Amino acid sequence: MQPVSYNTSQVKKMNVELVKNALKAQGTATKSSIASLTGLSVATCGTILNELVATGEVIEEKPDESSGGRPAMQYEYNADFGCVVCLLIKTEGGIHSMRYRIVNLVGDTVEDAILELKHIDVDVVDNLIGKLLKSHGHAQAIGIGVPGVAHCGVIGVCDVPELAGKSLGPYLEEKYSIPVMIENDMNMTVYGFYHVQNFEEEKTFAVVTFPKNHFPGAGFIVNGQILSGNTKFAGEASFLPFGISREEQLLQLHTDEGFIRLAVQTLTSIIALINPVSIAITGDLPRETQLDKIYKGCLRYIPKEHMPTLFVKNDTNEEYMKGMVTETLESLTYRLRVIEKR
Repeated sequence: MQPVSYNTSQVKKMNVELVKNALKAQGTATKSSIASLTGLSVATCGTILNELVATGEVIEEKPDESSGGRPAMQYEYNADFGCVVCLLIKTEGGIHSMRYRIVNLVGDTVEDAILELKHIDVDVVDNLIGKLLKSHGHAQAIGIGVPGVAHCGVIGVCDVPELAGKSLGPYLEEKYSIPVMIENDMNMTVYGFYHVQNFEEEKTFAVVTFPKNHFPGAGFIVNGQILSGNTKFAGEASFLPFGISREEQLLQLHTDEGFIRLAVQTLTSIIALINPVSIAITGDLPRETQLDKIYKGCLRYIPKEHMPTLFVKNDTNEEYMKGMVTETLESLTYRLRVIEKR
């Protein structure tokens, strides 16, 4: 592998993230303990801490108890230095809703609420975002989950027709001068599931949802990373070649026999392509009593040694929000991935 070179700016940004992450993990720490945790020199940690104290992102606490020498200054990450706004747009059983959660910079909830609405369009989303930003003026990013395809902030195919084709992300960014992420609901749900399970190493994992009166969708984590595809279309499971029209597919999904058949076809396609360790089957339609038939149906095509664990979880609201919060907070950090070619 060729040695990777970084410029001074990149090194500085990576070092700042190391120091902040160490402080978030420890609660309070001294320069020496941060240096020990990060592998950076005490001098480098001191310079970074001084800069973060100057901006208010880090707080100086009273010195540690002395062991005979000069007492060491304690530092604490200021979780309330900023916050992020996370908004989930949903439509289920004819009910439109928007759930929002405000979290501080370590993920602690500041405010959480669900609004049921007669309809949702760009103006409705804009009005809510405006009110939230007025109440939380130190917001640093906005994350919005939508039941559809989103690419570069532009919403494509969507279960909320009034949002389809709308450049929601660029519009909100220009109006409020704050970074805005528009993400697919399944990508955020699978990301939330992945973090809740807290795998000790990077794994491949999938979530498939079968909502009532809507087409199915899926989300994938491959080796610890969200697989969203070139145009964020990955996971649009209803476009698999089932040999029937999409309208017929929707009708069959609402019968027991049709659901099991289409679920087996969907799951076997996913297993054959990404070989996940487990798959969560979610939405209104799946039932725990169907799981055995689905598993045995998959075994007709997939060798047993390659079968993932299958489980049903109908309510994924918390996993969805967990994924959205995690992704939005991560958007604030400087990340430079080094990938070794095999």
